[in-house]
Amino acid sequence: MRRLVSFTLIALMAATTVQAEDAMPLQVRIGYLGYRPDPGPLLSNVIAEPADAGLRGAELAIIDSNSTGRFLKQDYRLESASVDSPEALLEAARAQHEQGLRLFVVNAPAASLRQLSAALPDSLLFNAGSPDDSLRTTDCLGNVLHSLPDRAMLADALVQFSVVRQWQKALLIIGRTPEDQAYAGALRRAMKRFGMKTVAEKTWQFDNDQRRSAQADMPLFTQTAEYDAVLVADERGDFGEYLPYQTWYPRPVAGTQGLTPTGWHKTVETYGAAQLQKRFEALAGRWMNDRDFAAWIAVRSVASAVSKLRQADPFAIRQLALSDQLPLDGFKGRKLSYRPWNGQLRQPIPLVQPRALVSTSPQDGFLHPTNEMDSLGYDRPEVSCRYP
Repeated sequence: MRRLVSFTLIALMAATTVQAEDAMPLQVRIGYLGYRPDPGPLLSNVIAEPADAGLRGAELAIIDSNSTGRFLKQDYRLESASVDSPEALLEAARAQHEQGLRLFVVNAPAASLRQLSAALPDSLLFNAGSPDDSLRTTDCLGNVLHSLPDRAMLADALVQFSVVRQWQKALLIIGRTPEDQAYAGALRRAMKRFGMKTVAEKTWQFDNDQRRSAQADMPLFTQTAEYDAVLVADERGDFGEYLPYQTWYPRPVAGTQGLTPTGWHKTVETYGAAQLQKRFEALAGRWMNDRDFAAWIAVRSVASAVSKLRQADPFAIRQLALSDQLPLDGFKGRKLSYRPWNGQLRQPIPLVQPRALVSTSPQDGFLHPTNEMDSLGYDRPEVSCRYP
């Protein structure tokens, strides 16, 4: 009799333990690592980049993930570190890693991303801050996925639209920073790819920092053989804002200023995006930008994978993300997915002017054998690195 009672008590205790374990939510901890170098004094500094760009998008994604996660017994938490130097970023990453974090959203330049990838080999990092093409072509990092579009995707999106509008000849104006040179390289590649010609290339060399002088110089500076459009590569914003309406020929300006390709913009409102915009504005008190969206979709990628896998192992999430089985909605009217050859997120690219959405690429008529979104950016044959 005593044995029967003992066995009954043991069985009840085991059942209670199992129920308690079943009731405990799966805790998913995600680190946010932010570092943006100081751009220095700018000629055009009317609208500054938000200091919390990226972070607010990740915070909103945590809220969104927990709204459904509570029903799936999942608890998402964000641990953030926004610092002012590459050394501090690496230190913050190691501190979060020591606390058990293995999933990270990184908003930092390419050099810092490479450093973090090497320092955290057992973790999965989402690149929400660097558009560097080499990270997707020659030195792909095996533990990094890219939620921010690269420069090649942006340039292809813009030149596709230019070809549709029959802008066949362009004046290309380039800033002096390495980032400007990289953006110009992406534009040259896209123009060659889609059959757009360059009538001239000019580098902005003026040292005078007075806005009025810049405006006065623009008509003469843009005087050359006739062109259909002016393409500008000025990521810092040194001079590009003073090109529209100041060119020698009355022509559209596009690129980093004017008509701009971007991962996200306030004017994107279709396919439920308006609701996302409203939730973000209520949280952050400002508009959502491309860094915010890249961080948001990175966290949502983790949440979608965890919901399907019922676990938060970084390499299981990576494997699922690189397959075609990850359900991922980014309010862009298409199912989003990560390219298995370089980890880049496939996504439509809005083309915007400051107050309106003009178009979205890929444009109609630009086809691809398997996925027309792969007409933007580097396709599999163009990538020398291979993900393991």
